[in-house]
Amino acid sequence: MLKVYGRANSSNVRKVLWIADEIGLPLAREDWGRGYRSTDEPEFRRVSNFGVVPVIDDDGFILRESNTIVRYLCTKHARPDLYPTGLQPRAIVESWMDWGSTDFYMGARTVFLGLSAKVPAFQDAKLIDAGITDWTRQMQRLDAELGAHGPFLAGASFTIGDIPAGIVVNRWYSIDFAKPEFPAVKRYYDRLAERPPYRTHVRNGTP
Repeated sequence: MLKVYGRANSSNVRKVLWIADEIGLPLAREDWGRGYRSTDEPEFRRVSNFGVVPVIDDDGFILRESNTIVRYLCTKHARPDLYPTGLQPRAIVESWMDWGSTDFYMGARTVFLGLSAKVPAFQDAKLIDAGITDWTRQMQRLDAELGAHGPFLAGASFTIGDIPAGIVVNRWYSIDFAKPEFPAVKRYYDRLAERPPYRTHVRNGTP
């Protein structure tokens, strides 16, 4: 059975839980990370010396990095509907995964750690405001793309390209701060919520 190391409220762990549910994979999970057992403990470091979650143990195969895990599981379980095999469609999906985990996430991370997680190092109001400004700029880009090319990021159907962005979008609507309306993104958020795994692991009341 697939084993997942990491707390269920981590944005990166949620990617793995979401895709496992989409595929229909049974799994076991252990809580590690902020608020739970430290990933600096020797027990975790024996699994991964990088000290970050998620990590999976797939019948003895150890793998870290959430996007890589998502791609691995889709490939292993032959889900081209979620992760296309064609060179160009696959590249488009991967580009959305990269964007959702980098540019789209950077400002969101600052706001989440400051306003939701209340991490002491992120309590500076100017830092939070800068995060909101950057996050809003990326939301504008997402709204334009969805309005022009949706309903999903790679086009007509849901793919793993939607997973990183879908988690960040949930945080946008779950954290209380002044924000503009983005109608295409709101439609996207509601469309993702039609998927039971998204409601279970992402749009479940947790930012």
